[in-house]
Amino acid sequence: MTETWILIFVCLGALFAGFIDAVVGGGGLVQVPLLLILFPQYTHVQVIATNRFASLAGTSVAAFHYIRSVGVDTAVVLVAGVASAVTAFAGTFAMSMIKPDVFKPILLFVIAVLAIYTFIKKDFGTAHLPKYKGRQLLIVCGLIGAALGFYNGFIGPGTGSLLVFSLVSIAGMSFLHASSSAKIINAIADAASLIGFLLNKAVIFKIAIPMMLSNMLGSYIGSKAAIVKGSAFIRYVFLLVMLLLIVRLAWDIFK
Repeated sequence: MTETWILIFVCLGALFAGFIDAVVGGGGLVQVPLLLILFPQYTHVQVIATNRFASLAGTSVAAFHYIRSVGVDTAVVLVAGVASAVTAFAGTFAMSMIKPDVFKPILLFVIAVLAIYTFIKKDFGTAHLPKYKGRQLLIVCGLIGAALGFYNGFIGPGTGSLLVFSLVSIAGMSFLHASSSAKIINAIADAASLIGFLLNKAVIFKIAIPMMLSNMLGSYIGSKAAIVKGSAFIRYVFLLVMLLLIVRLAWDIFK
């Protein structure tokens, strides 16, 4: 396969990843394996950095679209986003001390249970019925952001989707409102980590820039589809991403 066709293929993958990520998160489940397969000459850090550069732009497009059309609680997403950014660094440090592989079998079981629960409970996330208000909501969402930020730094795959599930199940948001909040929380955390990648010159720009444009287009289409079709559509996409995450974790464990 020529270099041009490889770049075209990875851009198509970024388009699909942007769509998935805008709807319910989990775009990294598409982009990262694709980069690892098509560009084996680059290190894992370069792959993650290039993926982060492309996905952050797409996430920002989706976040802007959600803010305009759905609206978000600014205080909630800022608190959760900052908490997520801080604990993501802690998670990275923990990864150097404890191998994530120790926890992956447990995580696989938990995610499988979450997917089955979402599939069986047909009305899960269809209504926006917040369980907390005011300061309580800030504390709960801050803790959610902190926990998922640590997970992002420690293990990584499917952070956005797990964040959406947490906001729906714990905070009582609908899938639509959870997705809109998750986009902004992710954007804050990803921006913090991208600064480090840029300082270390880990981003491969000749790949990252075309991927960024494709991801932005996919994110625009995905966020528009989610807003028009609502929480029921997002629930189906969420189940698809959960399936991808289960396959990814199972592959990591049993390969």
